[in-house]
Amino acid sequence: MRGSGLAEAGAPSPGGAGRAAAELARAAELLDEVKRGVRGGTLRLYRPRPTLAFGQRDTRLAGFEAARAVSLAHGFEPVVRKAGGRAAAYHEGTLIVDHIEPAGEAMVGHRHRFEVFGELYAHVLSTVGVDAHVGEISGEYCPGEFSVHGVRAEAVPADALPGGGGTTAGGRLKLVGTAQRVVAGGWLFSSVFVVSDSAPVRAVLTDVYGALGLPFDPATAGAADDLVPGLSVDSVEAALLAMYRERHALASSP
Repeated sequence: MRGSGLAEAGAPSPGGAGRAAAELARAAELLDEVKRGVRGGTLRLYRPRPTLAFGQRDTRLAGFEAARAVSLAHGFEPVVRKAGGRAAAYHEGTLIVDHIEPAGEAMVGHRHRFEVFGELYAHVLSTVGVDAHVGEISGEYCPGEFSVHGVRAEAVPADALPGGGGTTAGGRLKLVGTAQRVVAGGWLFSSVFVVSDSAPVRAVLTDVYGALGLPFDPATAGAADDLVPGLSVDSVEAALLAMYRERHALASSP
């Protein structure tokens, strides 16, 4: 599925407030349809409006309301996702990939899915010129053992990136964050590819993590086009779909 599927869900118009929440709700609806057998395994790709997706644990922090206000001030709609993790930011320069499958014992293979998708998505980025690897970067936002990061060919002086950033991350930038939701009868593996325009993402995350009182190194937040200038979301999407077709996971062109 390309696009958010919002029209069929009766959600607000694309430019209206609440779209980010509706996009998350649509993912939950698709997971429910898959687990009930209404639809088969589904791959959904879309480009979101500016969104700050908080994790459930973030809502229990004293600075949560301040963090929500900060995200709104940056023009990012705050939402709370049901999948795990900490706060993550995305916008029109990112690609959201929701992979949903039925499973009788969905918790079986939970960790293995993180490993497999991490390697697959690092491979996808390598096909478009990114030196991509799997592994957590110290100080990254929404930290995860199987985050996908890119490595700079050369060191960049501090504050050389648009919107700030330096070299404290060793030239590594988080490019793909992943999260998983498991229910009886199915699983949803959701990933965010940050492809272009990293400055707004870096700026809002810096202020949000400050309000939450959580550690965050702004130098870890970037986009794929920081490493491969001119790289577009279209190019990453095409590479991703090609990978799925090569593995016979797509029956036909979407």
